[in-house]
Amino acid sequence: MPSWSVPRAVARSIVRGDVTRARRVTGFCLAVAGLPLVTVLLLTASEQLALGSVLLVYLLGVVVVSAVGGLLPGLVSAAVSFALANWFFTPPFHTLTVDGRDALVELVVFAGVALVVAATVEIAARDRLRYQRDLDEHEARARELAGEDRARAALRASVGHDLRTPLASTKAAVSSLRQSDVAWPEPVRAQLLATIEDSTDRLTRVVANLLDMTRLRSDAVTARLTPVALDEVVSRAVLTEHRASVAVLVADDLPLVLVDPGLLERVVENLVENAVRFTPAGERVELHAASVPAPDDAPEDAASWVELRVVDRGPGIAPERWAQVFTAFQRLDDRDSGSHVGLGLAIAQGFTEAMGAEITPSRTPGGGLTMTLRLPAAGR
Repeated sequence: MPSWSVPRAVARSIVRGDVTRARRVTGFCLAVAGLPLVTVLLLTASEQLALGSVLLVYLLGVVVVSAVGGLLPGLVSAAVSFALANWFFTPPFHTLTVDGRDALVELVVFAGVALVVAATVEIAARDRLRYQRDLDEHEARARELAGEDRARAALRASVGHDLRTPLASTKAAVSSLRQSDVAWPEPVRAQLLATIEDSTDRLTRVVANLLDMTRLRSDAVTARLTPVALDEVVSRAVLTEHRASVAVLVADDLPLVLVDPGLLERVVENLVENAVRFTPAGERVELHAASVPAPDDAPEDAASWVELRVVDRGPGIAPERWAQVFTAFQRLDDRDSGSHVGLGLAIAQGFTEAMGAEITPSRTPGGGLTMTLRLPAAGR
């Protein structure tokens, strides 16, 4: 069965053209109002003008209408001009017949030239629009490439700093311990060993975050959902943080959550690490969990969700900047000089979405930022 989609598309292209609706309407208005006016003026001087001159004046009108309104108004003006020239200026007058071969040739040539002019003007307009679109696309691509260059520069600066700093600390501590001519007191020796351990942990976190972000950007993250106890995952996730700075208030009788345990552990690690970074000395990061009703847009078989809230007492973030905290390599507080590439929250959001869960920031009553992780309960 033949397809009429192509002829219809061509017809729509001719009718609509590549000009705006306002310009097309203006072109029709010029044809309807201008051609009768031109005809009246030509009739007043018809005795001094030959048919060729009259047709040139009409041809000028066709050009103007085509330039303003595009192809369809141009074709209409060409047809109307042909009819007006034939009716008023070609013998026998006030008929659509043509008496004389020369007049017939002039009218036919006029009709052909008018059609070519209308089509040429339309093609030129389309070429100009196509060129403008190509130019806009090139400019957008140039801006995109410039943004990528800035992101790569920021990445090199961030990663370079965050890799060199723990490596330099480790190198200095190891070199000190290897000095055979120095008898280090036991407290100093313990401090140097602690420096090596802390620096190695920081380096491990940086490398892990870079690898996680690479997995996210290559769509290589696959969540294997299974029912797990939230308190067990949280306990493993906070092992790397100092116990004195984190208070875990997660009950062991909560419903099981349907998540990928490995991904959830990385999410909680990053949320806690970020909260600890901005919490003042003497304050503690608190982790609370509770079972909550499923949201309205949840599937009908969703029984409940479990909320895990990571609460810090830091300076907080203005609500209009909450979306930025999940942007990769984004540092909203560059005063921090620790291990902070700016990937932790971006990875947390990516892993959370991979598990079909949600993560949202909010204000902590009394000051600070609260990250709420909403996890689907198992057994839905």
